[in-house]
Amino acid sequence: MKAIKVTELKKYLMSRTQEEMINEVTELFQMIKEVKQYYTMKLDSQGAEQVLETYKNIITHEFFPNRGFGKARLSVAKKAISDFKKLSDSPLNNADIMLHYVENGVQFTDAYGDIDENFYTSMENMFDDAVKYILKYKLLESYEDRCKDIIYRATDGWGFQDTLKEIYESNLELWRVNH
Repeated sequence: MKAIKVTELKKYLMSRTQEEMINEVTELFQMIKEVKQYYTMKLDSQGAEQVLETYKNIITHEFFPNRGFGKARLSVAKKAISDFKKLSDSPLNNADIMLHYVENGVQFTDAYGDIDENFYTSMENMFDDAVKYILKYKLLESYEDRCKDIIYRATDGWGFQDTLKEIYESNLELWRVNH
């Protein structure tokens, strides 16, 4: 199967009547969850918040399900972030979901004790990405307290707290030098 190119799609769409286009988009809306979420965010003033909460709940469920112990499948939680960012054009919400991942990781280590090195590395990498993103979009005023709270609450196992602090401070210092 060959991949359809954007030019082919545009040609097809241009050949459709307005009514046919409305029917196709409606069908996609009904069949594909992500299309419904996309239009929910676009058309409903509270839609972005609702969709954000849906994806944050996926992350939370990986660490703290309603019943039993969290599986902490980092790939599932990171996929939720990736999927949300494909739908969202809001830097504020994108930063929020990245920090939510790290907050859950910090809380998970607090609840269940030391985890393996890969777990901490994933949290550190996401925190680094989040801090860089926050600085890039000039969101520090909105997220400074949350970043500091993550550092404060982090366990010192595997040097986790020290690494988060270093990530935050070095990114902040580099940003200040360049701005």
